[in-house]
Amino acid sequence: MFVLCGTVTDVAGEIAEVGSAVKEFKVGDKVVAALKFWKAGGLAEYVAASGSLTVLRPDGVSAAEAAGLPMAGLTALQALKAIGTQFNGTGSGSNILITAASGGVGTYAVQLAKLGNHNVTATCGARNVELVTSMGADEVLDYKTPEGAALNNSSGKKYDYIVNNAKGGKWSEFKPTLSSRGRVVDVAPPSFGNVVAWILTRFTKKKLSVFLMSLTMGELRFLLDLVKEGKLKTVIDSQHPFEKAAEAWDKCLSGHTTGKVIIEI
Repeated sequence: MFVLCGTVTDVAGEIAEVGSAVKEFKVGDKVVAALKFWKAGGLAEYVAASGSLTVLRPDGVSAAEAAGLPMAGLTALQALKAIGTQFNGTGSGSNILITAASGGVGTYAVQLAKLGNHNVTATCGARNVELVTSMGADEVLDYKTPEGAALNNSSGKKYDYIVNNAKGGKWSEFKPTLSSRGRVVDVAPPSFGNVVAWILTRFTKKKLSVFLMSLTMGELRFLLDLVKEGKLKTVIDSQHPFEKAAEAWDKCLSGHTTGKVIIEI
């Protein structure tokens, strides 16, 4: 079984046993599942997963690729849907900024945004600029440079939308970079200041909204299909055996991983 380190709620593997009421799965099926957040428990040889939070893993999609999708992939997908993104090639696209673009959510968000025909500016550390560019970003800013810290792209255009994945991102920093009716979708754990901005900007043209992801298996199937078709890639920082799970966990908590950290059991 493959477990996504950092949440221990995302797992992929093979079904060993099914409950008497389960009809859509059988022993031996290769699946990916999201465990309930308040129970977690994914860092184990066997887990009990709800049938309603489990989907079949398509042929051609590895367990490691699939294990990265539930939390991070769905967060990226739903954040982009929240700004009206179409993924069938019909959307006109907008000028958007994706912060912390080399992280788990960010790497998915950049790829999905390009599928939605958006013009994407992304921020990340210098060592990941090439990677994020390869994900399809139109411009990548090193967040430690003056331009990156100010979130200013080279064209000088304001952003229609900002998908913020960066802890510590502030409304006061985002607001000057937004177009007249621009909007921030705050995916990162919200700060007190951003919660206040969320409330106050309900009555202004420029807005910030606090985002909460929901576990939707139809959308997870959609993401798996994109991976199978080669349209979406799970960026894997590293894979670790179960015996080195503590080492993998420390890497997750460092806040400087590139993509996903996977534990193989």
